[in-house]
Amino acid sequence: MRTRFNQLFIFIVALIISIVSASVVYAKTSDQPKEMKTIGIIGGVSWVSSIEYYRMMNEMVQQKLGGLHSAKILMYSIEFGAFSEQERLADKGDWRPLRKTMIDAAQRLKRGGADFVVIGSNTMNSTADLIEKKVKIPVLHIADTTGEKVKKSNLKTVALLGTSYTMGLEKKYGLKVVIPNKAERDYINAVIFDELCAGKFYKKSKDGYLKIINRLIKEEGVQGVVLGCTEIPLLIKQEDVSIPVFDTMRIHAEAAVDYALVGIK
Repeated sequence: MRTRFNQLFIFIVALIISIVSASVVYAKTSDQPKEMKTIGIIGGVSWVSSIEYYRMMNEMVQQKLGGLHSAKILMYSIEFGAFSEQERLADKGDWRPLRKTMIDAAQRLKRGGADFVVIGSNTMNSTADLIEKKVKIPVLHIADTTGEKVKKSNLKTVALLGTSYTMGLEKKYGLKVVIPNKAERDYINAVIFDELCAGKFYKKSKDGYLKIINRLIKEEGVQGVVLGCTEIPLLIKQEDVSIPVFDTMRIHAEAAVDYALVGIK
């Protein structure tokens, strides 16, 4: 009888210890912060703006977490010289080489361990849906992050400066988007590809951009201006313009950092 009592006592004690230990482990595990997501950047389109993406994301993470913290980033940089030829083909209607390059870049990032992808180019975000479908990895779209930001500002009419491709802000976000006229668009494109993408920043080009913006303010009544190319914010700053400026590159970088830090204390 005593032996069975002792065995029962030992079993109960062991059971209590097991329950307590499990509770402690669970408490420690549930109290631990989630791991930061790895941001995958498709860069090199152009490398000039890719540098800024990398710098801003790391600065933002450090500001949010403090100390020596930085962002977890994988970047695949496309060779822009060859890619620009693919862009010209796409402009003529043949998107196959360009899409193949973008899908390959996303696949490389996924194999490297990226949790989601950021395309460091306004124009190339047009391939976001294709990448999500083919590569099965989330893509944080620059138009969505910008549209949400503009919507929160309560502005109704904005100017869009960028390449010949628009960002689809009107239908989804209920905005009136005003674009420059044909001659102005040609000038904007020429400055982007001939100067900004090559790391060249000239005062005359800045003045030319500001002339276009000021005309849109005066003649079209725009209330804000969206810098719809990731190189333009390297030339035009908020202090240069009298109305709110929406820097798509910074907005995109902020959204990526927020997404990467979801759940982290």
